[in-house]
Amino acid sequence: MIDRPPSAELRPDQLDADSLPPYETLDRILEAYVERDEGIDALVAQGLPEDTVMDVIRLVDRAEYKRRQAPPGIRVSTKAFGRDRRLPITNHFGSMRPLPR
Repeated sequence: MIDRPPSAELRPDQLDADSLPPYETLDRILEAYVERDEGIDALVAQGLPEDTVMDVIRLVDRAEYKRRQAPPGIRVSTKAFGRDRRLPITNHFGSMRPLPR
């Protein structure tokens, strides 16, 4: 179990690396976008690949409705998804909104 690569275990032999960038890159993008409200241009300026940045931001924004369905929980970072990060989820907001630059 410890030697096995990370897996969401949704189907046999599925690995997180199949659909996500390496964790080091993913962590940098998520921290900058969610915690510090940085846009695509700022992340690309830090040397991150633009396609990867856009894909991760799209995944985060597209999953916003899931966070709204969850019960309130404790805040474990400097910025909470619910109260500190407000994005409208009606009228297909995420699908029409241009990604932040």
